[in-house]
Amino acid sequence: MIGLAAGLLWLSGGQIAGISGILGSLLSRWGQATLWRVAFLAGMLGTAIWLQAVWPGAFSLAGLPGLGMTALSGLLVGVGTRLGSGCTSGHGVCGIARGSVRSIAATLTFMLTGALTVFLMNRWLESAG
Repeated sequence: MIGLAAGLLWLSGGQIAGISGILGSLLSRWGQATLWRVAFLAGMLGTAIWLQAVWPGAFSLAGLPGLGMTALSGLLVGVGTRLGSGCTSGHGVCGIARGSVRSIAATLTFMLTGALTVFLMNRWLESAG
């Protein structure tokens, strides 16, 4: 569904479905392109609400760290999207599909950093517990 939504957004308006860019544009300025951004984000939220209703276990929080660690993680992801000039959806879904070398490199960096972070956090939690 993500690929379909990204493809339709690209074909209908030539826009890249980079979620951090779409949200960031709404937070920084309002203009004539506001409507499609709001609609796209509302569609994502609506889909999540629908999925939670039909499959309640889809968003299980079991085994996740506390709110502080989650908030810190979200902040670091936000900083990373700015440093990487895009997020996993923009680079990983859209950029790779377009054959962008920069997006392929960015996605490899995201994935390797994420895997290393999970590995190190699991080791740290094992030693602390």
